[in-house]
Amino acid sequence: MDYEEMKRRAALEAVREVEDGMLLGLGTGSTAAYAIREIGRLLREGKIRHIRGVPTSRKTEALAREVGIPLTYEFEEIDLTIDGADEVDPDLNLTKGGGGALLREKIVARASRRVIIVVDERKLVPRLGTRFPIPVEVLEFGLGSTVKALRGLGCRPRLRGGFRTDNGNLIVDCEFPEGLSNPGETETSMLSIPGVLEVGIFTDLADEVVAGTRSGIRRLERTS
Repeated sequence: MDYEEMKRRAALEAVREVEDGMLLGLGTGSTAAYAIREIGRLLREGKIRHIRGVPTSRKTEALAREVGIPLTYEFEEIDLTIDGADEVDPDLNLTKGGGGALLREKIVARASRRVIIVVDERKLVPRLGTRFPIPVEVLEFGLGSTVKALRGLGCRPRLRGGFRTDNGNLIVDCEFPEGLSNPGETETSMLSIPGVLEVGIFTDLADEVVAGTRSGIRRLERTS
């Protein structure tokens, strides 16, 4: 089984949790896209009804419209969000933002009653930051000062060249050579820097991770 098939199977497993009438958070990325296409198929076939989606990026919005999912940007609470991740540690902390949608993804996740993360087995890591840099959304104004402050936290910051978020901001990818020993502490420290808008560390947000593996589907639930 290749990694694309692992992602597809994980996404389809998560979509089984969708019920009629739900307001859904629609994640960004290749794995979330499998879930969006499946939700659209179920809607077209009449197997689920009265679903609305909240897209976390323009790319997700375009795909959701293509497959026929009604959309809204008005919400106070979201029933269920299905999204992907770049890394998942044993405590279900996440690295997200490879697609640059971390700010909207975190807003949607925070507003959700339940968050299911879908990944393939490569994304399961012993420590965040070991395989993927931590994306940080920053203002262009004062960029040099912001990058200097990020470097002071022990990371190797690198501006993501030629990229703007849907919010018109920049992404700095922060490499931590030894990974993160305390993701929550690093998230808080980064967010305290003027010019940092959001950090691609998601702590205490994933209720469940559905991972596609060579041996089948693996489900991991947050215990605290």
